Amino acid sequence: MDAHALQRSWDRVTEHGEQVPLYFYSHLFVSYPEVRSMFPLSMSSQRDKFVSALGRIVSHADQIENDAAFVQHLGRDHRKYAVVADHYNAVGASLCATLKHFLGPEWDEELAAQWTAAYQVIARIMVEAAETSSEVNPDWWDADVLSVERRTMDLTLLTVRPRREFQFLPGQSVSMEIPQRPRLWRYFSPANAPRRDGSIDLHVQQIDGGQVSPAVVRTLKVGDVVKLGAPVGERLTRRADDVRDLLMVTGGTGLAPLLAVLEQIDNEWERSRTAPRVHLLHGVRMPWHLYERPRLRELAQTRPWFDYTEVVSDDASYPGTRGKVGTVAARQDLYGRMAMVCGGPQMVAHTLERLAGAGMDPQHIKYEHFYYAAGGEHTPGPALTRSGDNK
Repeated sequence: MDAHALQRSWDRVTEHGEQVPLYFYSHLFVSYPEVRSMFPLSMSSQRDKFVSALGRIVSHADQIENDAAFVQHLGRDHRKYAVVADHYNAVGASLCATLKHFLGPEWDEELAAQWTAAYQVIARIMVEAAETSSEVNPDWWDADVLSVERRTMDLTLLTVRPRREFQFLPGQSVSMEIPQRPRLWRYFSPANAPRRDGSIDLHVQQIDGGQVSPAVVRTLKVGDVVKLGAPVGERLTRRADDVRDLLMVTGGTGLAPLLAVLEQIDNEWERSRTAPRVHLLHGVRMPWHLYERPRLRELAQTRPWFDYTEVVSDDASYPGTRGKVGTVAARQDLYGRMAMVCGGPQMVAHTLERLAGAGMDPQHIKYEHFYYAAGGEHTPGPALTRSGDNK
């Protein structure tokens, strides 16, 4: 597989901008009208992400074949869209038609063979993962909405309970579809460790102009039934009874998966009275965004292993710690600690830079850098995407 040829040709195609997804979807829906119902009615936010991510992933297929975990996640997760093997043929055919259209005479027999082989690698891994998953798990889980709490002006805390057993690890993310916005799936991170009653807490930040988050905050109600996709992600998880000390650095609702890990550690401490040292720094722009302040302050007062620091960046009158949370984190005791970082892309990038600059080994910094970002909502419809609009 000629990775250089794949990447070079995809770069050439992307020079045509929004014409690429427009052509791809036109070809897909005209040639294979049966797949149209799998996508949301509004394609405005779907259009660019799907095609750009698809091309990027396939053009790097030589690397993914050596580390297939992410693509396997995609295959399992796409079951919630009722994706079957024939649909991969439709997408592959439209992808090749798009490449041919924009590459013109560069699209020769050899390059076509390279793209076909690369796409087959991705499709095979996804289909095999989906088939294996279908033997033990449903395509999605129906979940009842148990509570809806408007915590701040733009933040709602949900509690849902799947009707079937739903297993996840603290630190993972799950996709959710609400009845008010069919076929628009968004990713959130459970803010709790698994419970006996199966209930799951989700933190939903309303995003201006978003298609889903305003509906969650304003119209989702107790008694509604949502759908949950399979849990994804491993980098913000920890082994049970892991004794390594932790530095948790988070911004906004990126707090959610770290709360789940905290609850996991606290459950272990309740059983054994032993726990790693944990220091959590929660960065927000304004102090009223510290929506879990009472809970975290109480935990810091009652748990000898836990420290909590609030960091506010945009309020000059705030009497506590001010600045960017990554800068503050880099001033902490880093020796012997594992860092967990979760938040928006800019916050994560800044924190990684600061921690590395302070001498922390990058191998000791955990953050979700694959296509499902935690703590927010992401790309609608079937998608292969590393980062999506939080809408």
